[in-house]
Amino acid sequence: MNGPQQQSMMTKAGLRITDQRLALCALLFADGQPRHVTAEDVYDLTKEQGVSMSLATVYNTLHRFTDAGLLREVQIDPGRVWFDTNLSDHHHMYDEDTGQLTDIPAESLGSVSLPKLKADKQVNRIDLVIRIGSRT
Repeated sequence: MNGPQQQSMMTKAGLRITDQRLALCALLFADGQPRHVTAEDVYDLTKEQGVSMSLATVYNTLHRFTDAGLLREVQIDPGRVWFDTNLSDHHHMYDEDTGQLTDIPAESLGSVSLPKLKADKQVNRIDLVIRIGSRT
């Protein structure tokens, strides 16, 4: 994805275009491949690419991208959040040994039985994380 496409993506999402947002957009979406990243991962990438940005700016920008619908937040533990570029309906498998997060297509898990909802409620999204790890 080139600069004009990134600018268009941000404009459609209602985000003000800044150099830092363009840089993060390029890091996250340039190759078009789904990615799971933490803010720390992105911060390390910015340093590798020679982009000057604080960790706080990375966090703030990732949260703005999430609020604008460009990313999906996946919370594994209270202090551990990934940002997902794949916005399609899907679930995740988390390897507790390696810390790797993998997509699972929603249709591969079959149906889910939910409790009866109140008349004024609807299911907006189901976030399922399957945790795997070594046998002890």
